[in-house]
Amino acid sequence: MERMGTTAQVSDLTVWSEIDDSTDEERFFIVGPGIDEKHRSRFSWFEGKPLFDWRVIVPRTKDDLTSLVDELDHYGATSEIVATMSIEPPRTEQAMEKAVRGLVDGRYLWLVFTSPHAVAAISERLTEYGLDSRALSGISLAAVGSGTTEALARLGLVPDLTPIVENTTGALANEFPAYDDLIDPLNRVLVPSADVAVEPLLVGLSRLGWDVEEVTAYRTVRAAPPPAEVRDDIKTGMFDAVLFTSATAVRNMIGIAGKPHAATVVAAIGPPPRRPARCTA
Repeated sequence: MERMGTTAQVSDLTVWSEIDDSTDEERFFIVGPGIDEKHRSRFSWFEGKPLFDWRVIVPRTKDDLTSLVDELDHYGATSEIVATMSIEPPRTEQAMEKAVRGLVDGRYLWLVFTSPHAVAAISERLTEYGLDSRALSGISLAAVGSGTTEALARLGLVPDLTPIVENTTGALANEFPAYDDLIDPLNRVLVPSADVAVEPLLVGLSRLGWDVEEVTAYRTVRAAPPPAEVRDDIKTGMFDAVLFTSATAVRNMIGIAGKPHAATVVAAIGPPPRRPARCTA
């Protein structure tokens, strides 16, 4: 069975004569020949999963959490995503308009994307001018993160450089080629990003001899609070666990929904979110 039932379901090995038809509960039947005792345990397939009947809340910031939720589902949990961040356009458009004109006019040798939202922002501006990804022909592309690479792929673009050791802006700076005035016709690099500076990248590229221009392509703002029933469930311990994927997710969720209940298991991915999670959960 796929996408049927819930994590609260149970498997029951029975015969037709013992089925009680007075209940209103929904049932699914797997019909087959008699099953010997040594093979019966394998039919308790779902409730035997390690996270069976767990209700997990996953605060989302900018990242796509599809693969994470699929993994939680695989282990038997029910996941609920709460958006803690909203993507908004920049307060003024002049800087982005100038940057896109520079891309079209050949002002930049490199275009560095640090997130899928930066890809979307550039793509939307090109569309407004009646252009598409072909306008980036001749410009070398760098990308941080698999989501960013996938966003480029949807436009038919393949980045020329992605970090190998670690998918971070700092790692990209470490692996970026140095400017060579003998072979590089330009030394300008455009970095469209959020209104939060990507300082390690900018400093690293500058040290390599590049003239880096950062432009605010989008803003990240705290999302609206979730429905009242979700906030109540968070505060009263109705969620078995909360899974934070970044320090920003910790701060934003507490800001819009309050602290998780003491009985809720707090999980965090990677070193950055662990400290905020310990301090606030």
